[in-house]
Amino acid sequence: MDNDKIRLEYERWCERATDADVAAELKAIAGSAERIEDAFYRDLEFGTGGLRGVIGAGTNRMNIYTVAKASQGLADYVCSHFPLDKRSIAISRDSRIKSEEFARIAAGVFAANGIRTYIYKELMPTPCLSYAVRALGCSAGIMVTASHNPSKYNGYKVYGSDGCQITTEAAAEVLGFIEKLDIFDDVKSIGFEEGMAAGSICIIEDSVYTDFTGEVRRQSVLYGDEIDKNVSIVYTPLNGSGLKPVLRALKESGFTNITVVKEQEQPDGNFPTCPYPNPEIREAMALGMKYAAEYNADLLLATDPDCDRVGIAVKDEKGLNGPAGEYVLLSGNETGILLLDFICSQRKKHGRMPEDPVAVKTIVTIDMGDRIAADYGVRTVNVLTGFKFIGEQILRLEQQGKEDSYIFGFEESYGYLSGSYVRDKDAVDGAFMICEMFAYYKTRGISLLDKLKELYDKYGFCLNSTYSYEFEGSAGFNKMQEIIGSFRKGAQSFGGKKVEKVFDYAEGLDGLPKSNVLKYILEDNCSLVVRPSGTEPKLKFYVSVSAADKAAAALLTDKIRAELETYLA
Repeated sequence: MDNDKIRLEYERWCERATDADVAAELKAIAGSAERIEDAFYRDLEFGTGGLRGVIGAGTNRMNIYTVAKASQGLADYVCSHFPLDKRSIAISRDSRIKSEEFARIAAGVFAANGIRTYIYKELMPTPCLSYAVRALGCSAGIMVTASHNPSKYNGYKVYGSDGCQITTEAAAEVLGFIEKLDIFDDVKSIGFEEGMAAGSICIIEDSVYTDFTGEVRRQSVLYGDEIDKNVSIVYTPLNGSGLKPVLRALKESGFTNITVVKEQEQPDGNFPTCPYPNPEIREAMALGMKYAAEYNADLLLATDPDCDRVGIAVKDEKGLNGPAGEYVLLSGNETGILLLDFICSQRKKHGRMPEDPVAVKTIVTIDMGDRIAADYGVRTVNVLTGFKFIGEQILRLEQQGKEDSYIFGFEESYGYLSGSYVRDKDAVDGAFMICEMFAYYKTRGISLLDKLKELYDKYGFCLNSTYSYEFEGSAGFNKMQEIIGSFRKGAQSFGGKKVEKVFDYAEGLDGLPKSNVLKYILEDNCSLVVRPSGTEPKLKFYVSVSAADKAAAALLTDKIRAELETYLA
């Protein structure tokens, strides 16, 4: 959008926007052409992840107007695909700033379009939304969240009737409906209370949530094996939506020795003690690790705000990774291969392995997973980054009458799912399965670090590292595209490792959708993936190296990273 059009749109918003917060910000940025441009140079992008952006005024921001417009587009999509008596949408939200307001605005739009709307009475995790869509037979669902982003963000994930995040094709169709709309003139809406009074907006019954937690507990793979459930657990929901469901699933399963991190217990979208509420980041785990040391806990669990990711730390009793007694954070890849091996070994031990068992992971997730699965006779399916592609594989198995073949799915970014009851990653299930696995091994005198070392000894040491670089605003977006273009011009090696093969997913490979992703297969079982984030203004590098030991792997990783950063100049 050129400067004149940007200015005209800004002035139109000044005239039409009545929301007090939006109006105040429009007034505040009046003297800054740069801030006006950043707020209006484009519409907030709608894709397979729905919407996500900074909260504020403008077409490139999360506010009641952009949320209402996206909701109208989704309503038009539902009305075009479902008969009147089949049109319904489920809504959930997390603890983020304005999540409740955005959820109510969306509900009012859906109700105004004749779509029966179900909404949880309180904040609930993303997997609870995925579950509700299928349990209630809905046409679609939305989860108001920005997942693990900083507090200035909010977002809006969209789910199809199958409980999966919408496909690339569906997202494109919804976007087509959205682009036809004027943000002020073409959106139908009624007040939330009016919709409730009319019965077009309904509260989701408690039984749906109860059934969800029951499904989580049914994922147990103990099959009668005894474990000591009195292990000491510290848990932090990082001020998000995980508190009630995680504690309920654990306590109803017999895990009651749980200490919650007080400062991060209650919902708070400002995330005062963890500015980046992402269990992938050490700083977000710092307070939990302090609690773990204070209470001499066996295990630390942390879930992100919408409770679809879970991170863990364990005590290093034997000094395998540093001074004895200190707590060690496990990566998403490490937790994933531990869970995969545990689930496979338990199923095989008890004769519970289905015919043609399937594990699903993403192309940026540790390749060792393929080798572990193969040892148990489990077929691995690799998909594009994003758990929705794992959900799609579960749907395909269901359509083939082989839903029970799915035994586990995971991704490097701390997402896990051991059952088909939902179609997105589930940190309630992840937390439950981790606690069960931890207690199983501890009862037998084995730590998770012991087990991890055993896997590395058997399959070879593998280090996977992820590096993210931010590119804010319109200039940053353009710069990011230039950098990816530079990679596409070709490279002979990275960190001294020869490039043996390049997979460019821009045109679609192996039956996967087109995606702006490059994967380099390097010699000696190393690899590199380059991709822009689908939800944040970031360029991500995924570096996987195999080496004799951890020290050698770290040196090689640093060498590759230094070379990658020359592309950013």
